[in-house]
Amino acid sequence: MNKKIKNAIISLSDKSEIKLILQILKKYNINIISSGGTSKEIKKLGYKCREVSEYTKSDEILDGRVKTLHPKLYAGILSKRENQKHKNELNKNNYEEIDLVIVNFYPFEETLNVTKNHGEIIENIDIGGPALVRASAKNYNDITVLTSPNHYKEFVIDLEKNKGSTSLEFRKKLSQEAFNLTAYYDSVISEYLSVQNKNYFTQKKTIYGNLIEILRYGENPHQKSAIYSRSNSLGIFQLSGKKLSYNNYNDIYAALNISQTLPKNTGTVIVKHANPCGVSVNKSNIESYKEALGCDPVSAFGGIVSCNFRVTKKIAQELNKLFLEVIIGNGFDTNSLKILKKKKNLRLIDASKLKQQSFNNIKSNLDSMLFQSIDNKIFDSKNFKVVSKVKPTKKVFNDLLFAFNVCRNVQSNAIVLTKNSTTVGIGSGQPSRLDSCKIAVDKMKKFQKINQNDMILGASDAFFPFVDGIETLVQNGVSAIIQPSGSMRDKEIIKFADKLGIILVFSKTRHFKH
Repeated sequence: MNKKIKNAIISLSDKSEIKLILQILKKYNINIISSGGTSKEIKKLGYKCREVSEYTKSDEILDGRVKTLHPKLYAGILSKRENQKHKNELNKNNYEEIDLVIVNFYPFEETLNVTKNHGEIIENIDIGGPALVRASAKNYNDITVLTSPNHYKEFVIDLEKNKGSTSLEFRKKLSQEAFNLTAYYDSVISEYLSVQNKNYFTQKKTIYGNLIEILRYGENPHQKSAIYSRSNSLGIFQLSGKKLSYNNYNDIYAALNISQTLPKNTGTVIVKHANPCGVSVNKSNIESYKEALGCDPVSAFGGIVSCNFRVTKKIAQELNKLFLEVIIGNGFDTNSLKILKKKKNLRLIDASKLKQQSFNNIKSNLDSMLFQSIDNKIFDSKNFKVVSKVKPTKKVFNDLLFAFNVCRNVQSNAIVLTKNSTTVGIGSGQPSRLDSCKIAVDKMKKFQKINQNDMILGASDAFFPFVDGIETLVQNGVSAIIQPSGSMRDKEIIKFADKLGIILVFSKTRHFKH
């Protein structure tokens, strides 16, 4: 059922493209009621409008906190046009029907990005705007509500098509979008206040996000998928290649989670199925990539490479020798793009604008959600204790921290073997820690040339409950191990390490990744 529009109320923070709306409203002789700054902008553009205070016969008060909160407005919006009682009450109070509401809100989210001043942030919580939108969206049978400049062109088309009226289908669609917006807006405010109060796990929980992209598919082609962001951008930008899937994004973030923890402009991470299969830190970017690839070149095939440095022509030439799904760079120079873009399906991701932020991790299953804080704890030497008689040099200690950092990004049970800040063997995702040890050793033997003088380090994401895991590693050349403490057999493990003459470092924190 189409509805003729006679009266409109406009109250905007974002006044962009307002001229498009004003032109069509004038064409169909639609009266405009407007508030404060919006009415000034309308008049400045040469169009007529009645100010809200003039219409309601009530001045704006409390520094503008109360201006559109008036029964004359809400009665005109919420009245049912086919309800005779509603009509009689409007006539009795000399109220008019309002048919169109164009509102967007105070920029609360934008304010969070530019200031930490709590008072200013609170003043940018909109009250009247969301109330107008909710009332209009509830009465979509009779009211059209526009909450974004993105709706304006579609509104013009619908109004022209219906000669000054809007269709019920269009109004229903806008109603749904309006309630989405008010829910999102309130969620952002709720999250901000939760953080302020350090109440991270509230009794009621809402999750907000902006749709960034409908993906090619989910984990499998028959599954649908999309990616959302808490802001309007992911912070990473696809420069070329085919559309990304759920698995691609999952691998991209797995790679970025590691590469962002490595020293700037020195680290390469190679990921396959969300697990690292090679990580290296080297001041020579080309050597960093070659060393990461050398850890497990078989698994790297069809994987994702993340460079926390700018990709140059020389590196692009090396990357181009291997079939890869995605290459992430801290920027790409012109010559590297010329080389890599020749592979039309290869996705190139620029992560130079990405900012590391601490939000909760969320997993959903069987109509429930698991929340937890991110395991991005910055390693501090105070969190580690050398418990063996043999003590590590500063270099060996730092290399152990490198191994432990990679280890916390490997699916449990995780074992990581390294040499000179480069992984040489990774065992991941096994129910048995001993099996992960054996896999890491097998990888090392398969792809590495290890001699007796090489210092091989081992990291475990949780404590060794028995000596068999350590024994397996030491028998295969590992001479220093870092692991969390906490086992009832810690003393036995220390005694065994001293018997073997190896370095053993305990961490106070465990780092499972499931």
